[in-house]
Amino acid sequence: MILEKTIKKGSDILKKNNISTHELDAEILLSNIMDVSRESFITNNKVHISENNIREFDKAIERRGKNEPVAYIIGKKEFWSENFFVNSKTLIPRPETELLIYKILKYFKNKNINILDIGTGSGCILLSILKELKFSRGIGIDISGKAIQTATINSKKLNLLNRSKFKLYDINNYNVGKYDLIVSNPPYIPSQEIKNLSKDITKYEPINALDGGIDGLDLIKKVIYKSNFLIKKNGLLSLEIGYQQYKKVSNILKCNGFREISKEYDYNRNVRCIISTKVKFLKFKQ
Repeated sequence: MILEKTIKKGSDILKKNNISTHELDAEILLSNIMDVSRESFITNNKVHISENNIREFDKAIERRGKNEPVAYIIGKKEFWSENFFVNSKTLIPRPETELLIYKILKYFKNKNINILDIGTGSGCILLSILKELKFSRGIGIDISGKAIQTATINSKKLNLLNRSKFKLYDINNYNVGKYDLIVSNPPYIPSQEIKNLSKDITKYEPINALDGGIDGLDLIKKVIYKSNFLIKKNGLLSLEIGYQQYKKVSNILKCNGFREISKEYDYNRNVRCIISTKVKFLKFKQ
């Protein structure tokens, strides 16, 4: 079967299964199997596809038709111009999270800093920062051993093993070091809203990396509380937050001795990231 017809066949199957990105997904899946760029399909759409590739493509289309995310099927997701290894034990990196990295790099350009990434998952945030800050080092912690394994694999792929470490820790029990930057993309979706997410997310991504408790702020509060003890004075705390959480999180930060210095909006004009600096060391308040 020629490439053009193969893609159409896969796309039609996905469309029948209500996959809105059916054509794009079919192209990504086939290009990954053939190990060629998706752009090359434009000029090579009459090339013949081998039987082995067609069988592999059919299996991939079947998985995608059941709402399994493309990133898990192909085992990678592009983030900060790198392909990060991902699996169902880690969240899939989102473009919105790159907003947090842009702002951090402006503050720490060419500096030698010590970084803590809380809830590191695939390691994409910490490793992307270290990729740009050549003189810095960092530690990523997570409660999932599988996530730590995944982050370590990504560290090796990016040749950052010498400047990054990933450790299995619950933030409540972590008391090591002082940091110039603490960064976290914690679970922040209210428990009752989990069921309203797309099937791609609810059926396949790790719920414990999404569920932020009744108001979505449980883990955010813990990160802020722990940062009281782990951050250097005038160090930065950079948080990704959820929809309509800005005012509450901003108040929690203020009550705990942090001064907000920047907020970043996502593509829907919601505040997605808050960057604050530690100015006073106070007891935790909610």
